[in-house]
This record gives sequence, C-alpha cells and structure tokens, in this order.
Amino acid sequence: MSSPHSCHGDITQMKIGELAQRTGLAASRIRFYESIGLLKLVERQANGYRCYPEQAVLVLNLITTAQQAGFSLDELRTLLPQDLAQWEHGKLLDTLQAKVKDIETLEQRLAQSKTHLLALIDEIESKPDDIDCATNARRVLSKMNLSEPSETPKRAKK
Repeated sequence: MSSPHSCHGDITQMKIGELAQRTGLAASRIRFYESIGLLKLVERQANGYRCYPEQAVLVLNLITTAQQAGFSLDELRTLLPQDLAQWEHGKLLDTLQAKVKDIETLEQRLAQSKTHLLALIDEIESKPDDIDCATNARRVLSKMNLSEPSETPKRAKK
C-alpha cells in the first residue's frame, strides 16, 4: 500500500500538494513552471495526477532564488538543464557573472537616480518664503535643466 505522500508506491515521489507545501509555492505556480518548460521533472499517473521526484524541490527552490536575484523566466529556461547532473559549469559561471554585472550597472543607475531625487528634494525644500509654489517649481526646474524651452530654436534654412 502506498503512503499518501508517494506516487506509484515510491516514497521518493510526491504529488503536487506536498511539493507545494515543501517549496512554499502555490500548486498553480508549479503547474505554470511546468507549462513553460522550467520544471521538467514530472510524471503523470494513470488518473492524471502529477508525480514529482525529490529533485523537483531543488529545481523549484533554484527557480525561486534565481528570480529573486533578478533572472527572468527566459534566462532561467536557457540556464536550467534537463537534468541538474548535466549542468555546464562554464556556462553557469558565465551566466552568473553576467548577472552580477547587470546588477552592478543597475546599482549605479539607482545611485544616480537617488542623487538626482535628493537634489530635487533639497531644491524644493529650499523655497524662498517670498515666492509661491508655481514660481518655485519654475525655479527648481530651471536649476535642474528640466524646464521647457521658452522658445523653440529655429532651423537654419538650406
């Protein structure tokens, strides 16, 4: 007799409910990953129930961790091998190093954005008492080179 947590009497197999519980993912999310080809470790029982090996927990945890690190589903689809034992070491390292560079570039852009926003806040907060908000807005925009040009430059005639 098989246990409620096994498929085909094999204790190393589990149904989607147990896999969802062990990974913290909704069953619908697991089915989604399967439908887009990220989770390939699934067998179907005669009654149509999905049956997953222990390795599915690792794959789903990898997918979740990689997404939190900024990997897109398309990147994951090309990165994850059919079988984790067949992972190409060099390709994996290259992909991870490229993602670190992407994150560093994003960090630089975010730092620039933060600097610009803090400067904007400082300019807005330093509004002279004798001007209204609309005048202050024009003052701030002109200092930050964000104001609309007062007149459009004329094109030179050919």
